[in-house]
Amino acid sequence: MTSQTERYALITGASSGIGRATALAFAQAGIHLALVSRTQSKLEAVAAAATQYGVKVRCYPVDLLQVEHVREKIAAIATSFGPLDILVNNAGMGYTAMLSDTPLADWQRVLTLNLTSVFQCIQGILPTMRERRQGTIINVSSIAGQQVFPAWGAYCVSKFGLVALSKTLAAEERQRGIRVVTISPGSVNTPLWDTDTVHADFDRASMLTPETVAQSILYTALLPQEAVVEELTLMPNAGTF
Repeated sequence: MTSQTERYALITGASSGIGRATALAFAQAGIHLALVSRTQSKLEAVAAAATQYGVKVRCYPVDLLQVEHVREKIAAIATSFGPLDILVNNAGMGYTAMLSDTPLADWQRVLTLNLTSVFQCIQGILPTMRERRQGTIINVSSIAGQQVFPAWGAYCVSKFGLVALSKTLAAEERQRGIRVVTISPGSVNTPLWDTDTVHADFDRASMLTPETVAQSILYTALLPQEAVVEELTLMPNAGTF
C-alpha cells in the first residue's frame, strides 16, 4: 500500500526500535516526517536513511520527560513542519519491579513518559487536526495494556491507561474527522530489553521485529479516511508474550 497524496507524520521515539522502523516504512510510502526523540545525532542517522526515499525529513530533539514543555513544542512542530496528518505516539520506556519495591520516583517517571507525555503530544497536535477536520493519531500500547504481568506493574498501569486514553479520545474526536488507533504488540525485539530499567529473560529471537510492527502501523495510517482500525493486537506467532 502506498500513499496517493502527500502526507505529513510526526513520530515520537523515532531514533530506534519501532519508531525508527516506522519512520523508514513511512518514508518508503512517501510520507514526510517530523522525527522526535531525545538525541539529535540518532535522529539524524534515521533522517539520513529516510531521505533516500525522497521525502522531507526534519529532526526535533525533545525530552518528553520534561512534560511541562511537551505540548507547546509539539504544537510548534505542527505549525512549522507542515499540515500534520498522522501522529505516532511511540516513545516509551520499559520497567520491571514488584509494586512493593517500586520507588515513587520510578513510578512517576514511567507514567510521565508512557502516558502523560502522550496526552501532551495529543493536546499539542489536536488544534491543527480539528481545523482541517482530519488526522490519524496512532498510540503504540502493548499487550501489557490488556493483561497484567507480575513485576511489570508500573508498565502495565501506564499501558492500560494509554488504552483508556485512546478510547476516550476516539469517542470525543471522531465527529471531527479524527481517527484514533491503538496498536498493542506483544514482545518486540528492540533496545528496550537492553535498558537498565528492564530485567527480564525472554527469547528475543522469538519476538516480533520492529519492522513487522511498523508495517501494521503504516497499514492503519493509510486506510481510506472513512475507515479506521481502532484497536489492533499483534502477537508473535511463536507464542512469546
